[in-house]
Amino acid sequence: MQKKRFYYLIKIQYLGFRFSGWQKQPGQKTIESMVTKTLKYILPDVSFKILGAGRTDAKVSALDAAFELFVNEEPIGNLVDFKILFNKNLPSDIRILTIEETTKDFNIIQNSKLKEYVYLFSFGEKNHPFCAPFLTNIQENLDIGLMKEAATYFTGTHDFSSYTARLQENTIVEREIVSSFIKENEIITASFLPNTSYAFHVKGKGFIRYQIRMMMGALLQIGLGEFSIEQLKSSLTKEDYTLLKHVAPGSGLILNSLEFN
Repeated sequence: MQKKRFYYLIKIQYLGFRFSGWQKQPGQKTIESMVTKTLKYILPDVSFKILGAGRTDAKVSALDAAFELFVNEEPIGNLVDFKILFNKNLPSDIRILTIEETTKDFNIIQNSKLKEYVYLFSFGEKNHPFCAPFLTNIQENLDIGLMKEAATYFTGTHDFSSYTARLQENTIVEREIVSSFIKENEIITASFLPNTSYAFHVKGKGFIRYQIRMMMGALLQIGLGEFSIEQLKSSLTKEDYTLLKHVAPGSGLILNSLEFN
């Protein structure tokens, strides 16, 4: 007889600085392993599994991520109380935002519509050390106006073969970027942040591994005068496989929003 299963969509935030990404890995501290460990503690003797909406790299944070929780045999009782209990037992750098019941027809991978990532950065004088978990600092001067112009050329459908490390066979390299722009940072504010910092916003359905960090790396190279806008345009075509030099640090990248169908 098939076990009865109950389905829950859980929204989550986390500061990724001390974690080796989302996905469970042997011998590594990850968001998925910490969530699973906590669920085993607060749901003793309950059979369950979780499935994330996607993977984030080491040190990458999320303001609006999600995972699906599958519980066998018995449903979770009071979801409000369960959320309180869940947050009480998670570490301080992980927080559950919402928990809602869904159905077997919902698929967290196939139903995710758009993701917006934001890369936070500043340049000039070295930042306060407290900025390190979520703000990349370039101490050289950057041509921010040129970087803003360059960011707009990522919008549209392009070949991103040059924007991933160790390109795997059968990887879908043609990706659509719905929007791409740089503006002053309004995502995170704090007294220890520099007076001016910036946010590179990128929105799309899906991304190749390291894609956004390498897009940011190319923009930083443009800001430093090491790469031109014409070279960037050329790097987005299948005719030109450009070996990009720079992968921006993971700690500047934040999953800012996640939309579902």
